[in-house]
Amino acid sequence: MADPQEHADLEQPVAEPADAATPQHDTESEAAQFEPLTATYEHLRHSENADELHDFAVRELPDRADLAAFSRATALLEAVAGNEHTPVEDRVHLAQTMPFPNVLVKLSQDAQAQVRQAVASNTDCKNWLVGRLTKDDDAQVRSAALHNPQTSWKMRLEGAQNPDVDAQTLDFLGKLGVEIEPSAPMVLSTMVRRAVALNPSTSQETITRLANDGMPEVARAARSRL
Repeated sequence: MADPQEHADLEQPVAEPADAATPQHDTESEAAQFEPLTATYEHLRHSENADELHDFAVRELPDRADLAAFSRATALLEAVAGNEHTPVEDRVHLAQTMPFPNVLVKLSQDAQAQVRQAVASNTDCKNWLVGRLTKDDDAQVRSAALHNPQTSWKMRLEGAQNPDVDAQTLDFLGKLGVEIEPSAPMVLSTMVRRAVALNPSTSQETITRLANDGMPEVARAARSRL
């Protein structure tokens, strides 16, 4: 005959192992310790710890598939980019390699001309940002922006007309639609080359070349300078 106590033991609910609840507790603990984006952003924006800022500047970005982590990382890079205590070489690195407008806008306002020049040369820049840098106070920044293929034709034309632009950059602009970007819109590139031919800062060598330009209006403008 079966022992009644044995049946009673079988009917008792089985307690789950203590470890079974651990993942949930860990998740709650991590959530409690997770610092909000705004707090981390403000911390990095005001940090004077160059090592910490360097670490964020060179850290590999998360996979784009993890949208939340990727967005968080690029937002924090904006804070790092805008902090003057981030080492200059790191700011230059970000300016050269980042494709993100929010980061590049911060770097385009950097006090160091070499950082702004790196932004001006970045072909991932939006044309409006490159265009802004064609007006920079520093000649090398302006030149880098005018060499950037993202620069609009309007800005290229203004650069070709500007007597403060250096002769080397004017020579570059004077080759657009011919030796450089041969498939460029004919009307626009012709306007730029003609403006270069009339610019008082254009070198005699460039003017001589433009005097033989295939477009009559460019050649006439150059010959008027010879």
